[in-house]
Amino acid sequence: MSEEQELTQGVLPLDTPMNDIDDEYEVITSEEVDRVLAALEELICTVDSENIRCCLEEASEAIFELIYTEEDLEIEEEAA
Repeated sequence: MSEEQELTQGVLPLDTPMNDIDDEYEVITSEEVDRVLAALEELICTVDSENIRCCLEEASEAIFELIYTEEDLEIEEEAA
């Protein structure tokens, strides 16, 4: 994984003034994303409600996309 993938871009609203960007930028590591995704996957497996499961899966996808791309997912699936 490249260093660029290690550091994700901050997710800011389009109308954020340029002088506010430094205050809201956050560095997210791939290790943190992987840990959260693993925890969500475990939680998803324990949920009976389809509605809650769907919400958790959407959250998982949104967190995945903070740092990874679809290409990363395809490469990971090919390696497995």
